[in-house]
Amino acid sequence: MNLTKILTGVLLLASLFLAYRLYRSVQGTIEDRESISTTETAIIEKLKLIREAEIVFQSVNGRYTANWDSLANFIRTGQVPIIQRREEITQKSYGVEEVKVIIDTLGFVSAHDRIFKKTYTVNFPDNGVFMGFKVKEGDRVIKNQKPYSLKVGDKVNEPPMQEEGTITKLEPLKVGDEVRKGQPVMTMMDYMFNPNTNLATLGDVPGQPGTKFEIFVGKVDKSGLKVQVIEVMDPKPVNPIRKASNEAKNRKPLHFGSRVDVSTSGNWE
Repeated sequence: MNLTKILTGVLLLASLFLAYRLYRSVQGTIEDRESISTTETAIIEKLKLIREAEIVFQSVNGRYTANWDSLANFIRTGQVPIIQRREEITQKSYGVEEVKVIIDTLGFVSAHDRIFKKTYTVNFPDNGVFMGFKVKEGDRVIKNQKPYSLKVGDKVNEPPMQEEGTITKLEPLKVGDEVRKGQPVMTMMDYMFNPNTNLATLGDVPGQPGTKFEIFVGKVDKSGLKVQVIEVMDPKPVNPIRKASNEAKNRKPLHFGSRVDVSTSGNWE
């Protein structure tokens, strides 16, 4: 074997080695970005759950809590009143009206259902004639599915769903009934968060074993009035661009709320 062949073989091996190192470097960067994105998505979902739980906790107890066990126990066993607000107007002399606000408690719902579930009503988009349902109570429907028919003028429409969820109630409508725009068609329910979430790890940061969210609860003075504030933050961001000192709000550690302002908005929004 002459020197030329030896050098050719060495250069070929060196080229293959450098190509592999470059590939692994690029692939490693891609994998790191995917890992960071997956972890941050899980952290944001956990922060959304904590935020909703704190808001409901505050509505019942008149304060936020910085204790994870108290918050988790509230989700498990708490009860949230169903409130109806109405006004009574009394006509006084000289055309003066007295308005009395009355708050009625209609019942209670479990804190777990209030936090994890959302219930909403689907309404008719136009005046028309009801032509029948294509679904039944208990069915799960998806976006753009067409669960009923509505005749508007001479045309039969099938309005698509804008949300997805499980049908909990169909209004007592018969084919041929005249309906108006905004009239309820059905009631639906869907989960905002995974109902099987392990509440024992409510304060744990996803993807960071042994790390808990940093939580601050306090009061600030706003025009002479003491108001409550809350901030919950990921103390050890996996994303290297998220530094507490960063001036850009969306580059700071993932968090919701504020220590100085009355806000529960998240910096991912």
